[in-house]
Amino acid sequence: MVKDILPMILVVLVFQYLILRRPLANPLKVTLGFVMVLFGLYAFVLGLKLGLFPVGALMAEQLINRGMNSLILLFAFMIGFATTMAEPALIAIGNQAEEAAKGKLKGSVIRLIVALGVAIGITVGVYRIISGDSIHYYIMAGYALVVILTAFAPKYIIALAFDLGGVTTSEVTVPLVTALGIGLASAIEGRNVLIDGFGLIAFASIFPIITVMLYAIAVEHFSQLRSAAA
Repeated sequence: MVKDILPMILVVLVFQYLILRRPLANPLKVTLGFVMVLFGLYAFVLGLKLGLFPVGALMAEQLINRGMNSLILLFAFMIGFATTMAEPALIAIGNQAEEAAKGKLKGSVIRLIVALGVAIGITVGVYRIISGDSIHYYIMAGYALVVILTAFAPKYIIALAFDLGGVTTSEVTVPLVTALGIGLASAIEGRNVLIDGFGLIAFASIFPIITVMLYAIAVEHFSQLRSAAA
């Protein structure tokens, strides 16, 4: 953790003292903050190794042993929705978008739409692992749909939709979803862990973009209908 954080500390110190040529406003508080970050990251990584990774792999193995693909897909959908709703980065960007949109968007609705997109994406990715299909066609079809929707979506939602596709795959979602994919690939006979076990995060990034754009298109369409009726 010290080696990982050291470059960030050096960048801050170099810019502050050599380029800006000003001392830190509160060196003691900043030092204490970096120490807390250090221990926080260490606890987070340790928690992943002890908790989330084993749980994801164990759940995948147990579901495969039950032999019920529908149950596996249901679990993938629910875990994708639940982990996304808990993402702190999504909560933050949802609140900022609500403030910037001035009545056009609601942070809570954005979280639900994005969580739905992640849930659908992970479900599609898990289906690909179960079926053994190539990831190429799924990814190309997903991004082709994104490009098409970009041409029809309102301008105010496009940049936000692409950002939301990135923030969904953060501290909570990535560890559990990655463990789920690797666990499934390890438990299903004939699957390669490196080829089939990864890729769920890509699906979790594409589908929120799609659902957010579809939501914005639907909202604009119904708004125009109400205006025309009035």
